[in-house]
Amino acid sequence: MMFLGIVGISLTLANAQEIQIGSDTPDFTLNDVNGQTQHLADHRGKFVVLEWFNYDCPFIKKHYSTGNMQSLQKSYTEKGVIWFSINSSAPGKQGNYPPDQMKKMSEERSAASTAVLLDPEGLIGRLYGAKTTPHLFIINPEGKLIYRGAIDDQPSTDPEDVKEAVNYVQKALDEAMSGNQVATPETDSYGCSVKY
Repeated sequence: MMFLGIVGISLTLANAQEIQIGSDTPDFTLNDVNGQTQHLADHRGKFVVLEWFNYDCPFIKKHYSTGNMQSLQKSYTEKGVIWFSINSSAPGKQGNYPPDQMKKMSEERSAASTAVLLDPEGLIGRLYGAKTTPHLFIINPEGKLIYRGAIDDQPSTDPEDVKEAVNYVQKALDEAMSGNQVATPETDSYGCSVKY
């Protein structure tokens, strides 16, 4: 039975097209660092942010060392947004850690996401077309993709750039949560490649 499920996912991934803005987003289930199962479909009716990360990536270090990512996470989870931080690094690759170590690393960084999810086979990362860390996706309450791309317009590892950045994720969430169309629904993500 398990084998058939994995084959089914593999076939789905092989036939997958890049998700278009405005399209339905595929459902998924992943375990978090606490061993709890997180199911995307359980959050229909809410805005959901998917943030691909790898703590060893210098671009991720920039956003976490300045508190930029945690500030975004905290600000929007307090408004009812579900924020999943997803690690798709494969075993033996940069950024892959056991759940207990990933949990500790997240606590040390004061991460404020709803949950830190582990995708070591890279199935969900590939399903969504996550290319970089960071790479962010916003899903609206109807389950449609409304933003995909970079966190901001400063593709550097310099922490000072955070101060001057136009934060695309913040703008997209504010627009959508106010009932408006997202003015810039897609940008080119930047960062380290996801370590599949």
